[in-house]
Amino acid sequence: MKQVISGIIAFLLLTCATTVNATRIKDITSLAGVRSNQLVGYGVVVGLAGTGDGNTGITLQSIQSLVSRFGVTSDLQGFNGDNAAAVVITADLPAFMKPGQEIDVTVSTVGGASSLKGGTLLMAPLLGADGETYAVAQGNVVVGGLGVEGADGSSLTVNIPTVGRIPRGASVERLVPNEFLKTDFVILNLHNGDFSTANNIAQTVNEVFGDGTALPIDKNSIRVRAPEEPEQKVSFVSVLENIEVEKALPPAKIIVNSRTGTLVISGNVVVTPAAVAHGSLSVKVQEDPTVQAGNAIAVGAGAQANAGAQQVPNTDIQAEEKTAKAFVFGSGVSLSDLVDSINAVGATPSDLVAILEALREAGALNAEIIVI
Repeated sequence: MKQVISGIIAFLLLTCATTVNATRIKDITSLAGVRSNQLVGYGVVVGLAGTGDGNTGITLQSIQSLVSRFGVTSDLQGFNGDNAAAVVITADLPAFMKPGQEIDVTVSTVGGASSLKGGTLLMAPLLGADGETYAVAQGNVVVGGLGVEGADGSSLTVNIPTVGRIPRGASVERLVPNEFLKTDFVILNLHNGDFSTANNIAQTVNEVFGDGTALPIDKNSIRVRAPEEPEQKVSFVSVLENIEVEKALPPAKIIVNSRTGTLVISGNVVVTPAAVAHGSLSVKVQEDPTVQAGNAIAVGAGAQANAGAQQVPNTDIQAEEKTAKAFVFGSGVSLSDLVDSINAVGATPSDLVAILEALREAGALNAEIIVI
């Protein structure tokens, strides 16, 4: 207990002296094992105003199975699915959710329903990856889309009316096992793996809680020794995740989106001394054929006939090369200087990519070019 209190005092002192570039641990890491779990289920939405699946086999079978639980028996011809829709239900079960708590669910059609507006989802179990039921969903579906259809076949659809939400529409029925309170340590996983950042986190945590508290495992994870008592672990993690650390600069990268022409250059890209000449050559080919009359030929009784006109090709080729604009990068040119120099010559995104690739091939660019 004394160790935790002394750690909190040290943390408060450290917070007062943090730099502007410091980042909280909770913003760049996550706790191993503390995550949400995906749930999925199948159900039927009823009460639709004629926008359901119609006589779709899966919908009629679902309705038949549903009413049979209440002692009602009928063949498929006795049902009409115009006001019902078969749906798939999805939800995320956050960590530490207890039975009786409620979570939001998303409802999506799987048949021919055109809208879920005004519908009600009937009780449906939500299963986890292990096939066990972890929640039960039911409630009124909220749809943000709108679909309108005229008598002449014309229609108007706004957003997506075939997908809806049920706020707090599922009740948790089973607790997901978690080892958080049973272990004497916690693992911090970096969102973006980096050896320098992992080492900085371990050093800062050791300065707050004492040497040997944190140990960097690899570029993605840091192991931190936590109090043995479960009631102290929450307070410990609360202090731990609010410690501010220096995040290492990311590696030099240039991201190129080939579909949109978007270019993103990280701030630590540096160019070594190099000279670049940028220009363009345009060639214009124009065809302008001419017609030349044939010679007159005497065919008798003084009559004359034309031997036939001939087409003479006439091609005009013009080549124009704009004056190449050259610029020189000095030693250790920064990102702003790089962008300003290339923009000064009026380069397009494709020209910019070509210049950067040429600089990389010349060994003057210390960045990785990634095309997405």
